[in-house]
Amino acid sequence: MAMPPPAPLRRALSLPLITLYGLGTIIGAGIYVLTGKVAGAAGMYAPVAFAAAGVVALFTALSFAELASRYPKSAGEALYVHEGYGRQWLTLAVGLALAAAGVVSAATLANGFVGYLHLFVPAPRWTIVCVLVLALGLLAAWGIVESVWVATVTTLVEVAGLLLIIGVAGGRFAELPARLHELLPPAQPAAWSGVLLGAFLAFYAFLGFEDMVTVAEEVQAPRRNLPLAILLATGAATVLYMLISLVAVLSVAPAELARSEAPLAVIYERATGASPWFIGLIGMIAAINGALIQIIMGSRILYGMTREGWLPRGLDYVHPRTQTPLTTTLIMTLGVLLLALWLPLVTLAKATSFILLAVFTLVNFALLRIKRRTPAPAGVLSVPLWVPATAFALTLAILAFQVLAA
Repeated sequence: MAMPPPAPLRRALSLPLITLYGLGTIIGAGIYVLTGKVAGAAGMYAPVAFAAAGVVALFTALSFAELASRYPKSAGEALYVHEGYGRQWLTLAVGLALAAAGVVSAATLANGFVGYLHLFVPAPRWTIVCVLVLALGLLAAWGIVESVWVATVTTLVEVAGLLLIIGVAGGRFAELPARLHELLPPAQPAAWSGVLLGAFLAFYAFLGFEDMVTVAEEVQAPRRNLPLAILLATGAATVLYMLISLVAVLSVAPAELARSEAPLAVIYERATGASPWFIGLIGMIAAINGALIQIIMGSRILYGMTREGWLPRGLDYVHPRTQTPLTTTLIMTLGVLLLALWLPLVTLAKATSFILLAVFTLVNFALLRIKRRTPAPAGVLSVPLWVPATAFALTLAILAFQVLAA
């Protein structure tokens, strides 16, 4: 007996919701610790490093914006690679790699949550991990609107934390005209090598916009709203990062920022003299948000690949009431739980970044091939050919840099 066709996903995400969802995927918990690492590499030139990383991210985000408009389906990058290269083995490899990267990323964030929670409540790590991951899995299965509303609220908390840091240390902006020369690197190889290393580190703070395309089948008017949301979220994150990096190096010496595991807490404490306990709380909330989004992202990739016929039928089961992909959500949740409990994740986190850079490189070149072969249909966002070409060159260069630096 033939299986009935799976129920469609629920198109419930408006432009504001998908934009905030995307902003949450980009900001995550990383910026709360990454600022110090970038300052350690680039010194006073950290804002330039963040700006350079933002440019690289923006070019790839533009590629994703056109592809999301051309192919508004949940398979995301796997579908883009399939359309660009027509190689099913490559499509399958990319899709499974992205789902695996989501599992690793969520597991890493779950362990990060444990560290933050231990600041407030001592409890066994395995207990915290089990409760957190299972709760997030249930939330992801409950419904996309409910999940995205939780992600939206936590995103607003994360952004509020960044704005608070900018606000309490904002008096330092008055020093900017007099200290501008300190922030601009001279035309010397030594200075720019630090900037490039800092940009390499800062680039990871911009990862997340690629997750937005995996909920394409749940976005209202996706050909219009999804590309716009990708650009709005990436742009907003870039502005926030630039402001944070400026107040950071103007408020605290880069060497001190580099030594701290919570550099934004140092900035807050230096500016106000008050205890920065709430930074730990926000970091904990950010970890929850990031892990939830990764579970959603991975489940949609697996669902979309099944719908395209690249994975076995049955994995695309959608619950008739919640209209969420239940089977793939369960797979992602169990994968996150296993990794979070039993595997060391420091090196796996680096592997996640490598996977995503490799996928970005493939996707940018795929868009080049698609654009040369098929003009964009009416009503689809179309970027100039030099945009994916530049994005391809930049991501390939960063990928090569990571390989050589390993």
